[in-house]
Amino acid sequence: MVYLTRRERFSAAHRLFNSELTDEENEQIYGPCANPNWHGHNYILWVTIKGEVNPGTGYVVDLKQLSQIIRKKVIAKLDHKNINTEVTFMKDKFVSTENLAIGIWNELDPSIRMLNVELHSVKIMETENNTVEYLGK
Repeated sequence: MVYLTRRERFSAAHRLFNSELTDEENEQIYGPCANPNWHGHNYILWVTIKGEVNPGTGYVVDLKQLSQIIRKKVIAKLDHKNINTEVTFMKDKFVSTENLAIGIWNELDPSIRMLNVELHSVKIMETENNTVEYLGK
């Protein structure tokens, strides 16, 4: 089994808040991330797939195909968007980086399986100090 990782980047805004709480309560819990006027990040996304090396091509998957899937299914939907209000796959979800990783997994998994490989992990760096990795269910 070989693991192959593709890195992509996107910039997006979001707000951490619980709609059942007041702005003051949200600020106590989430600090500046609860800003009613949003805040943004320059995210780095790593998508790791796994599979066997194809003896005819010498690689696990065509990286151009993998990149096209990630860009179409994820980057085009997230880049320079407000995740809370503009990203359909995050609708009605709490927009934490943890839930974003799960949402990205769900967007990518069916298309990646069509390449005859498996999605191994989705890893997102939100800040230089905060990274989330999701390995599926």
